[in-house]
Amino acid sequence: MLGNWLKTSMLMAAILALFGAVGALVGGKSGMLLALLFGGAMNVFAYWFSDSMVLKMYSAREVDEGSAPQFYAMIRELVQRAGLPMPKVYLIDEAQPNAFATGRNPEHAAVAATTGILQLLPAREIRGVMAHELAHVRHRDILISTISATMAGAISALANFAVFFGGRDSEGRPSNPLAGVMVALLAPLAASLIQMAISRAREFEADRGGAEICGDPNALADALTRIDAYARGVPMAPAEAHPETAQMMIINPLSGSGIAGLFSTHPPTEERVARLRSLARA
Repeated sequence: MLGNWLKTSMLMAAILALFGAVGALVGGKSGMLLALLFGGAMNVFAYWFSDSMVLKMYSAREVDEGSAPQFYAMIRELVQRAGLPMPKVYLIDEAQPNAFATGRNPEHAAVAATTGILQLLPAREIRGVMAHELAHVRHRDILISTISATMAGAISALANFAVFFGGRDSEGRPSNPLAGVMVALLAPLAASLIQMAISRAREFEADRGGAEICGDPNALADALTRIDAYARGVPMAPAEAHPETAQMMIINPLSGSGIAGLFSTHPPTEERVARLRSLARA
């Protein structure tokens, strides 16, 4: 828990420093002050509202016992096994099979699954997937994961800030050469920050924790094998539009082309499955 709080604090401090540095380069002291104010506001917003922002990006709809009785009951049973408070439960109307957890702590958490995963997997495997997501909640991975996604978007806003305040010449090109350079570099920088903040080891730990919660490591292994094969051929438009959120998913939802490929933070599915099979044998 302390490690995740430290990572979160360092990420937010790094973003604030980056905003200040770019503001100073583009607009001097006044530019730095404006950028620092914007960066500080983004930090506050990310902590309190990044989860709802991510859910909105995916047009997630909240469900309950009345609208999704079987799925909701499954989550409630797993929550009791995990010793967690009941999170909010969401469905995403997307054909790609996938799922994620978000929120700032176990008391303010949400789990979401696509309708595609509910249609593809048998109940036993869905249970393994959702247990994995609840393991992220129990390990308190969700804060750094959700904030990093929001902050990557903030870096894109920083690029716009550089262009806007750098000014443009009569032909519409940035008059400040630094602005053009920043636009070219900030997207890869955002990806690098996420990869530094989000360790691939957390997926292995969530797999192990999910197997413990559901009591069936092979269920999660079977689910990962199946959804990885399907996800490769079924695009998810919200993830492609917001590649910084891809690291939140149980399986990488991106096609891997262009800038989107920079945001891949998932370990190989084959290695995850092998570890789960070993755990089941043990």
